[in-house]
Amino acid sequence: MNERDLIIIGAGPAGCSAAIYAVRAGLKPLICGGAVPGGQLLQTSELENYAGFVNPVGGFEIMDNMHKQCKRLGVEFSTDEIAKIEGEHSPFTLTTTGGKQYSAVAVVIATGAKARWLNLPGEDKFKGHGLSACATCDGFFMRGKKVCVVGGGNTAFEDALFLAQFCPEVNLIHRRDGFRADQVTVEQAQKNPHIKFVLNSVPEAILGDGAVTGLRVKNVQTGATQEIECQGVFVAIGADPQTAFLKDSLVALADNGLVLADERTHTTIDGIFAAGDCADKYYRQAIIAAGSGAKAGIEAAAFVNLHRK
Repeated sequence: MNERDLIIIGAGPAGCSAAIYAVRAGLKPLICGGAVPGGQLLQTSELENYAGFVNPVGGFEIMDNMHKQCKRLGVEFSTDEIAKIEGEHSPFTLTTTGGKQYSAVAVVIATGAKARWLNLPGEDKFKGHGLSACATCDGFFMRGKKVCVVGGGNTAFEDALFLAQFCPEVNLIHRRDGFRADQVTVEQAQKNPHIKFVLNSVPEAILGDGAVTGLRVKNVQTGATQEIECQGVFVAIGADPQTAFLKDSLVALADNGLVLADERTHTTIDGIFAAGDCADKYYRQAIIAAGSGAKAGIEAAAFVNLHRK
């Protein structure tokens, strides 16, 4: 069996940051990032809210630099995809989808989350060209433009209120006339003159050629359709943590699949830590994922170094 100090599952901002801090603490971490390492940032064309970059930077560029930084420091990468973690105490046994097994003194889970999309025909071609699942990340590029937000929970309403600060018209599309969002947040949106409600309606098609020019929606009660002119569509119907591989482990998960971890990234199993979007209930931002990864790397290094003694 391949024995390791620390195995980090996930090669996005959280996983890379954990590795950087761990290797500087004397560990020899292995990142198991799967066949396409890098996480959601690989699908982000431009970021303007990642500290340290004067001009907007591509998500691919950030992840490429992180991977190069890790390798320069001696972090090892593997394309293995972890399918199972076993053990109630250190060392832990990790099994890949191909049946390969590792033994690790400590583990950092940094598998991220995957945004839910509308699954409309041709949707992929608009991602990064007016279609986004992160208003905080991409809203600035819609300044002065008309946009649509799809969803009825807190995230959708918070996105709509955020966008209404610099967009003249924000259309909130929801399949019902009732909302899952907090009443206070709903009332704030209802009072905002820039937010229009398109209720009992579902998206039917994203309109445009190279970029979004509109959204066709269908009323679920009447069957009538309408085309809403807009230059941006923000999908706010939730995200799925990439934690299915933990369902048979002893690591506790919340009902929504998030890894239960405390503010120091400790999970319910001593020696297993979680960082980034797979454990983040609120923010789902790359820079916050990197910060939590740093914490996980520090905590994991302390655990391994103590275990060595």
